[in-house]
This record gives sequence, structure tokens and C-alpha cells, in this order.
Amino acid sequence: MKTRKTLLILALLLSLIPFGVPTQAQDQPETVTIILAAYAVPREAYGDVIPAFQAYWKEQTGQTVIVQESYQASGAQSRAVAGGFEADIVALSVESDVTRLVDAGLITHDWKANYNGFVTNSVVVLAAREGNPLEIEDWDDLAGDVEVITPDPATSGGAQWNILAAYGAARRGFVEGYAADDEGATEFLTKLLKHVVVFDRDGRESILTFEYGIGDVAITYENEIFAGEAAGSTYSVIYPTSTILIENPIAVVDAYVDEHGTREVAEAFVAFAQSAEAQRIFVENGFRPVNEEVVAEVATDEDLAEKFPKIEDLFTVEEFGGWSAARKELFGDEGRFTGLIAEVAGE
Repeated sequence: MKTRKTLLILALLLSLIPFGVPTQAQDQPETVTIILAAYAVPREAYGDVIPAFQAYWKEQTGQTVIVQESYQASGAQSRAVAGGFEADIVALSVESDVTRLVDAGLITHDWKANYNGFVTNSVVVLAAREGNPLEIEDWDDLAGDVEVITPDPATSGGAQWNILAAYGAARRGFVEGYAADDEGATEFLTKLLKHVVVFDRDGRESILTFEYGIGDVAITYENEIFAGEAAGSTYSVIYPTSTILIENPIAVVDAYVDEHGTREVAEAFVAFAQSAEAQRIFVENGFRPVNEEVVAEVATDEDLAEKFPKIEDLFTVEEFGGWSAARKELFGDEGRFTGLIAEVAGE
């Protein structure tokens, strides 16, 4: 009788546990706070993704998530996290800024397990004044009599993408008047850099500088054009014949989520950001998706295919041996581009 009575009590207690709620969530507090450290450009996109995740997590677990957001240039953000800013999640512009956190021992898991660790894609484009009064058509026009806006590659991942796009296009033979090799590409990049009138801290500040009326053409992310147009700005957008595919990483910071006890929700946020639901939100905000389902939707939807046109010669950072090589050989303290920019800026 005792055994039967005990089993009945146990069955009654189990029946009180809400169906479908993860066991871990039952022991968690009603509210959990996570910190997202991101580069500046996707601020508006995360402004839409975060509420969607909060609703999803609330429905799944009953737990309220508070997301504290920090936005600044990707390189500066990465260095801040490496220096002790305890972000649970980083969403940065370039893979090398995540690698810095791996090297620091802060990220220890295989952060590239899903979609190679990327959450959004974009391409480098050119933004001219409305009506394109200087008739800018491609990269070679930026070495002429124009004032160029691009951020500082010392702080901005976006700037590094911009430099690689221009240099790579020339080296691959798509910049008229320059040899399709390192020497010709360096000659072109040197002339282009001499026309840069402002090196802003990050990609967002750079496009705002252009919107304030400074410069004739801005080198920028495709998605920044959509963000500017949504805010009422007007540009003439030029898609270069050859440009680079921008791949933006996201990762949980192991050392900090373990310290904060936020691993479960942080990992769920990253997974959600790569899900079809969130990827459609990123598409609405002008980013190209990484999720295969949404990639297929974009390719087959006439309006979206027109919104994200195909590039004749689209290359990746593998053109330069990947970010590990590019970071060291091109943008490091002794990097070729670092020295070139210092030389041009000192003239």
C-alpha cells in the first residue's frame, strides 16, 4: 500500500509540471539578461530580431529575456570583449575579430559549426549622390577626381571589407587601366586612398558622414544603402562589376556565458538568429541570408532577386588566403595595407 501511495503522489506531482517546458527552464529565474556586443551596422536589424527572439523564448520556456545591446566598430568591439567587456554573444563584421577572442581563450567551442559561424551576408557597393552627377560607373572612377568616404580599417571591419573589395577587383582584372596583379592592384589602391577625405571610426559613421554632404562617393555595405533609404536618404547605387562577399560572424563567448550562467539562452539566441524566421527579418533590413531555406526564397522571388542583384565577379576573402592570412599580412601592425594607408595619410 505504501508503495502504491508513493507512486500516486509522484504521478500527481509530475502532472503539475507544464507540458513542453524544458527541465532546465523550470529551475531558472523568471528573467535572464544577456549582453550582445555587435558591430555598428546591423543595429536596426537586431532591433527587430531581438523582440522576435524574446517572444519565441517566452513561448518556449516562460522565461523573459532582457538583451543589453552594445554597438560600435567591429575591431573596437572585439578588443573591448578581449579586454574584459563581458558580452555573452558577439556579432561582428569580420571573422578575424572573432578569432581574436578564440586566441584569448574566451571562445572555446566550435563556433563555426552552423553556416560557418555566419549570420548575415552582404556585398561592397558604391553610393554616389542622387542622380550620379559625376557618372561613377565602377572602381576605376574612384581613382579620378572624386572625394571618397570609407571608414578606418584600423577600427572598422567594414573598412577592411572595402579595401579588400577594391584591391581584389583590381587584382582580378576588373579595374580598367591597371594590371591584374599585386603591383597593379597596389597602384590602384594607392590612388584610391589618396582621394579618401574622411576615415570614420565605423561603417555607420561613414555613411552618415556621406549623408551630411561630405564626399562624392561612399564605399559601403549594400545593406547600409537600404538602411539609409528607409530613413529617407537617397543615393545612386553602383554595383561594381567585381566585389567581395561580406560574411558576418556570430558566436557565443564561452568564458562569459559560463560565468553568468547564461549559456542556454545565449546559444538559443545564436541558433534563432540563423533560423529562417530571423533570416527573413535580416532580409527585410537589407542583408543577404545565410540560411539555405531563405537563400532559396530570395533566389526564386522576383522582387527579392531584383533587390539583391547578382554580381558578375563575386569573390570571397579566400582570395587572400582567408582572414587569418589577411589579418596578419594586410591589416596587422606590419601589414601591407596598414603601411600603405599610413603612407598615404602622411602625405
